[in-house]
Amino acid sequence: MEEVKNEVTTENPDQQREEGFRGRRGMQKPKRRVCSFCMNKIAYIDYKDINRLKKYLSEKGKIISRRQTGLCARHQRELTTAIKRARNMSLI
Repeated sequence: MEEVKNEVTTENPDQQREEGFRGRRGMQKPKRRVCSFCMNKIAYIDYKDINRLKKYLSEKGKIISRRQTGLCARHQRELTTAIKRARNMSLI
């Protein structure tokens, strides 16, 4: 009886470690999110709408960055001012 060896044939032994389980294809850049305020065509971000503002705050109360939320620059600025107003009025 012959023993069958299960060997991984790679040119470079470190190549398998670098690629990981997903291979090179899994290392692609994730797609950018579309601004939720632009999609819903919200013209004004109200500082009194606490439930909507809390989605963009971390557990510690910090404003989550644009990169993580996927907002456009205009709405991120408006959101920041709305959150600061709500903080000032002690709503958040």
